[in-house]
This record gives sequence, C-alpha cells and structure tokens, in this order.
Amino acid sequence: MLPMPIHSFKTIAVAAILSIASIHATAQEVKEPKTDSNWVKPYPPFRIAGNLYYVGTYDLACYLITTPKGNILINTGLASSVQQIKKSIEALGFKFADTKILLTTQAHFDHMGAMASIKETTHAKLMVDEKEADVLASGGQSDYELGKYGVSFKPVQPDRLLKDGDTITLGGMNIVMLHHPGHTKGSCSFLFTVNDKDKPYRVLIANLPSIITDKPFTAVTAYPTIASDYAYTLQSLKKIRFNIWLASHAGQFDLHEKHQPGSAYNPAAFVDQQGFDDAISSLQKQYDEKMKKDAEQ
Repeated sequence: MLPMPIHSFKTIAVAAILSIASIHATAQEVKEPKTDSNWVKPYPPFRIAGNLYYVGTYDLACYLITTPKGNILINTGLASSVQQIKKSIEALGFKFADTKILLTTQAHFDHMGAMASIKETTHAKLMVDEKEADVLASGGQSDYELGKYGVSFKPVQPDRLLKDGDTITLGGMNIVMLHHPGHTKGSCSFLFTVNDKDKPYRVLIANLPSIITDKPFTAVTAYPTIASDYAYTLQSLKKIRFNIWLASHAGQFDLHEKHQPGSAYNPAAFVDQQGFDDAISSLQKQYDEKMKKDAEQ
C-alpha cells in the first residue's frame, strides 16, 4: 500500500476538526441576535441584468444567477427566509430545485441563516472563502465579533473552499471570488459578466468592509490581522473595474432608489460608479478615523 501524501493527511485533519466543531455547535440552540424588520420584509423579485436576478428581502440581498446547467444562489438571508427565497425564485419562472451552487459574501447569520436548510433541500454545493470554514462549522460561534451571541445560524459544511481569485464555473458562467476580509475573516466579493440583449455587463457584488467592532483593532486578539485586512480590502475595491455594482445589503447600494416594485427591466439603473466611489470613500474615512482613535488610546 502506497503511503498517503502529506497534503491528504492535512485535508483529513482539517475535515475532522471542522466536523467536531460542527457537531458541537449543532448540539446548541441556534439563536439569531436581534434583527431589523427590513431583513424579513418581503420584496418582489426582479431581473437586474441578463441572467442575474434579485431574490432577497427588502434589505438582505440575495442573488440568483441562472444557467442552462442549473442556478447559483448568492446569500440566503435569515433562517426564516427559506420560503421567501423559494417563492421569489419560482415567481421568476425558475425551479428552486435547480439551485446547484450556493455562495455567500460573508459568514454572518443575516446572510447564512437559511444556507444549511437550502443546501439540504436542493443538494446544491456550497462554496466559500477558505477563511470562513471554521465559522460555518461553528454556526457563527467562532466569529471574532458576533461569536459573543453564540450559535447564530445552523452549522454547515462547505463542499469547496475558495482562495482569492478562484473561479466558480457553471453552465457557461465564470464567477471570480475576490478575498475581501475585515468585516469577517473570509468576507468576499464576486466579479462576473452577464449578457443583456444589447450589451454585456461586468458585475461586481461587493462585500463592503464596514467596521463592526467597538474594540481597538489591537484588542481583537482573535483576529490579529484585522487592521491590515481592512486596509487591503479598501485598496482592492478601489482598483476593480465594473459596469454594475451590488452589495450584501440593499441599503448599501441604494436599491430602493434605483428600482421600484413593478419597474420595467432597466440594467442601466445599476450603473453607478459615483455611488460606489462614495461608499468606498465613506468606509475609508471610517477606517482612518478608527485607526487614529485606536492610536490615541
């Protein structure tokens, strides 16, 4: 019998650790922290551009990308959002069971709440930034900030761990994952192209690096690279070129100013470089002010 490669031992060891963490977390009650009413408020699904659709709630953005080989769902909202997402997908004329790949912009309960349930129901493959694996296994309990709330979403095992620049491929779609840490250790954005009848659109689903901890960065011992990660993500986002940009929350990219329920299909409404630049500028200011405040303490 040939000896097992070293990397295989590492893979098995990591899988075993995550499995143990998942079992431990599953045994505990899942309890979502206090939430915003707009996170559960229904919102009519609509076509953004080409084969890209919005299927989220009023504020928790969830996206469906359709292909001839099945569909890709990005983010799942709270645990109670399963039926809303299913209803939205079916209202657009697609089958919930055709969901083949699940992605998330960040491992927080407001985007991961329904992930385990949807994965179990559709048998879709879950692919996440590799830095989120432990948080998924613990149901959010190992998160450097929100872990204080305990298990906030049902633990779930990813089928593929992604590194910065990796491509997710299905039915002719190629989605590049961009590692944008800070908000969580494995926060990420997605970059891809959709084809409208008139023109192609380069789409960025940006995971905006808002700061959620009140502690000085140097005091966040569970995440020693948090300050440099935020700095990296801000600089990375500034360099991306796109036509349309979206985000993890509807309010972050002014969805309700750009689209009203029942509005006609209009991809151009989401072409908003100035809005993106303003959002990044505001986050850069927030980061700079926190760094200054931390240095003074």
